[in-house]
Amino acid sequence: MPRVRLVDEDGGQVGIKQIGEAIEYAYSKGLDLVEIAPQADPPVAKVMDYSKYRYEQEQKAKQARKHQSQIHVKEIKLRPKIQSHDYNTKKGHVERFLNQRAKVKVTIMFRGRETTHPERGRDLLMRLAEDVKEIGAVEQPPLLDGRNMVMVLGPTKNAGLQRSSGETTDAEAEDTQRSEEAVQGDGGREAPAPPRDEEPPAGEEVAEAEAELPSGRAARG
Repeated sequence: MPRVRLVDEDGGQVGIKQIGEAIEYAYSKGLDLVEIAPQADPPVAKVMDYSKYRYEQEQKAKQARKHQSQIHVKEIKLRPKIQSHDYNTKKGHVERFLNQRAKVKVTIMFRGRETTHPERGRDLLMRLAEDVKEIGAVEQPPLLDGRNMVMVLGPTKNAGLQRSSGETTDAEAEDTQRSEEAVQGDGGREAPAPPRDEEPPAGEEVAEAEAELPSGRAARG
């Protein structure tokens, strides 16, 4: 007859018992006999209230899902010939997103002859990475993607500890979190395209993309 190593409801070792004896022991206490280590030799079985055990496991899983962190991805678009004040405005957006614990996809858009000087876009992206290095780390270095160059920044452990100069209130931040929505400086109306070598206004071409990723699996008791 099969044998099991029996553990009582308090975790104490009862000893190796025939399976029939183990079942009788559990039933005598008004509890269930549950196999918890089938790979062991002999298998380990524990006396417990199985319904209560299942409930507790479900609650632990629920708490684990509740505390999952959600990863948001925002996007900022720049031109390689951006003016200083426009650059500072865009940098403020990046700082705000990083302080919200979001990742930031920074895209340099090349037009016309600008595509012959990709190093200008790379230099601009690395300048931005250096300016926000206290709260943002480069997760993807600058890479050419067609007529664009893309870099991804992720928040460091210091992100969110203090408000940056470009950070707004929570209410204002909510207005910027619409998925794939361009934030236009003129209140939402689309501005005419600028000449090829002219830098667009500071409020133009700021786009945000938002995604949610689970950071981990629910814990098992």
